[in-house]
Amino acid sequence: MTPRDGGPTGAALARGVGAAAAAGAADAAARFSRRADTEGLVDVAYARADSPLGPLFVAATGRGLVRLAYAASGEDELVADLADAVSPRALESPARLDPFRRELDEYFDGRRHHFEHPLDWRLITGFNRSVLRATARIGYGETSTYVELARRAGSPRGARAVGNALNRNPLPIVVPCHRVLRTGGALGGYGGGLPAKEHLLRLEGAYPP
Repeated sequence: MTPRDGGPTGAALARGVGAAAAAGAADAAARFSRRADTEGLVDVAYARADSPLGPLFVAATGRGLVRLAYAASGEDELVADLADAVSPRALESPARLDPFRRELDEYFDGRRHHFEHPLDWRLITGFNRSVLRATARIGYGETSTYVELARRAGSPRGARAVGNALNRNPLPIVVPCHRVLRTGGALGGYGGGLPAKEHLLRLEGAYPP
């Protein structure tokens, strides 16, 4: 059949075949991911999540959410870091992350004020864990300061160390380091960038302080 007959051109047929092949490959990858997960062959499952702040990278182990990061364009590096720190058996598995991704959607829609998904704290050690445990107790719509958080973490003069710990937070948003401000109400720093910090505080009704 020729284009004059109203049929598809060779290019159109090629595009159709290519699309079908891509769909078939994606379906096969999804089946493989589900089977590997079911058979216990995946130690770290990861996926991407959309957000008003741009793409997010999310990863979980059998214990719970282990990593959340801004800018999923750096996904290869994030997966490599998890392979080194947790296990090389890491696989993209969106279905396994769906429950947490739904919680994120609800949070950004203003319908969720706390996250229920369990957390895996293994990437956080020492003083940093004390800081981030204290950070996790700052409620929705509330704020704290670097100085106050240092006191809660057991190091009253450690405000600078607190800032460093928050900047290395592997679970932003969920462990809400965006709720920590400078004394007097200035935003301070934020690993995801100050516009993201301001957006999250406005979402929670905590900005301006």
